[in-house]
Amino acid sequence: MHDLSLIIPAKYESESLPVFLDEIKDFKCKKIIVLEETDFQTIKSININENIKLHYQKKKGYGAAILEGIAIADTKYFCIINADGSMNPIYLDRMLEKLISEDIDFLFASRYEKPGGGSEDDNFVTLFGNHFFTLIGNLFFNLKITDILYTYVIGNTSKFNELNLSSRDFTLCVEFPIKANRKGLRLSTIPSFERNRIAGTKKVNAFRDGLLILIKMIKMFFLK
Repeated sequence: MHDLSLIIPAKYESESLPVFLDEIKDFKCKKIIVLEETDFQTIKSININENIKLHYQKKKGYGAAILEGIAIADTKYFCIINADGSMNPIYLDRMLEKLISEDIDFLFASRYEKPGGGSEDDNFVTLFGNHFFTLIGNLFFNLKITDILYTYVIGNTSKFNELNLSSRDFTLCVEFPIKANRKGLRLSTIPSFERNRIAGTKKVNAFRDGLLILIKMIKMFFLK
């Protein structure tokens, strides 16, 4: 794992982040925590060590946090993993192994692949939305992934940066695989079980962000 950087968006995660960092303290990889400079409570909750780098976002938004975090990663591989603890790090070893052994560019964890996939966090609205947007991705963009909105993703750092992604909000979750697929990069999936977040509340607004994602996909379909 020495050639892997974990990209950890951590906006307002002062309760979850210390617990999550303790869970991954023995992972021999770099950890890049990305948050806003004014998020003093979360910043105070972090014990910085040689494997942890703190990056203050220059632009606001979940997508911006991911883009900026990966842009400063100096390892061959990256993995997006949220600070709330819902993305279980026990999958990291097998995700990295599959990525390398099968010569994949980006490997997407999926809550809907069986056996092994599942979620403690989904409700009816999010479950419907996830399947709906995944279906659109499959039908209109020929994506072969089964959980388009789940950003637990591991991949090649330089190839990600070459995509020149621009979404600063949650629409990055669709812009990323669509552009990667159009570029002819190799995408694959692996089952993953999503846990409940450790503490705090969701940052996603299902209806508002769902509408933004739909608009983004429509624009990407017609403006190739």
